[in-house]
Amino acid sequence: MDSSGIPFSSRFHWDSQPNPLTELLGEKRRAKARVLDLTESNPTHAGFAYPDEEILRAISDPRALHYNPDPRGMLSAREAVSRYYAARGVDADPSRIILTASTSEAYTYLFKLLMNPGDEVLVPRPSYPLFEYLAAIESVVVRQYPLRYDGAWHIDFAALEAAAGPRTRAIAIVNPNNPTGSYMKKDEWSRLQQWAATRDLAILSDEVFSDFAFAPDAGRVATLAGETGGSLVFAMSGLSKIAGLPQMKLGWIVAAGRDHARAIEGLEWIADTFLSVATPVQLGLERLLAATESVRTQIRERTASNFRVAKEIFGSNSACQILSAEGGWNIVIHVPGTRSEEEWALGLLRDADVYVQPGFFYDFESEAYMVVSLLTEPAAFREGLERLSRYVDR
Repeated sequence: MDSSGIPFSSRFHWDSQPNPLTELLGEKRRAKARVLDLTESNPTHAGFAYPDEEILRAISDPRALHYNPDPRGMLSAREAVSRYYAARGVDADPSRIILTASTSEAYTYLFKLLMNPGDEVLVPRPSYPLFEYLAAIESVVVRQYPLRYDGAWHIDFAALEAAAGPRTRAIAIVNPNNPTGSYMKKDEWSRLQQWAATRDLAILSDEVFSDFAFAPDAGRVATLAGETGGSLVFAMSGLSKIAGLPQMKLGWIVAAGRDHARAIEGLEWIADTFLSVATPVQLGLERLLAATESVRTQIRERTASNFRVAKEIFGSNSACQILSAEGGWNIVIHVPGTRSEEEWALGLLRDADVYVQPGFFYDFESEAYMVVSLLTEPAAFREGLERLSRYVDR
């Protein structure tokens, strides 16, 4: 008998061992060291003032005691999402909206809709390290296309087109990108849409950070939810980021462009299989979006203020360089290539009690980059970056 045990799916081949940075962080915390964590991504742990009573009232509707499921999501909740877009000048009819438990679940619905096992999705590099896991669980293959930096971020279209193969079915964009904070520009979108239409590729637009721009820019694309062009487009967002409520577990897909009605029919079949969105949060969605406007404002103010602090600390005399960012919750800092990113991150944590994420976590193609969160509470953010600057300069 094979002593290795029951053979599990080959989808799950990831190494579960903690990396050296995680191990060192654990040692520091067990020793009760005062570590300045510059990676905070959970808004509920970031010191924001939430309207607690309003949030609790929103999810306390007595109608939640009765279960009347709608695969697309309750009409009242989809209407609330539609009004969210209308306030941003975008027409997103409720009939084009499917509710999900999260943006991650939205991706899995779209992979099920668009792809057979072994089909491919093009994803940006650098980007948040989630695509490979979500795709592998659905037996989908990830192919990366690079974002290039020349003082601003942009899509490398030659590399994008070269990455597409006969089994490519979709292109994922993150707008603004995480961690680069770069938005897609209108000229990029025009080129991307035209190329995708000629290849019959769907476009998956992850827009969870779209409300958090540092400044307006008429040249950028904020959302694809209102598109009417020749490509099939799916815009995704949810409460986790725009309301700072990851625990409420509600996201959505807005289908737009060519053949979107048939896509919605397919998504409804998929959603009907899972029926994953809880009734209380659907009933409370309108009130949750209204109640958390103050949270969105706090996040915008925090991220913009911390970005200014970072530019102040890493002035012209610093060995570190902040890469251009337009919004989102992170910034990227270029540090000297005299050490690897892992060596820099480990040294900062070991010697300066500062925890940052190395660029290879986000698949940066070259060394050496550090990623820090703009959600970090201001005092810790300033002190952490000052320690980082001194550590690198010396």
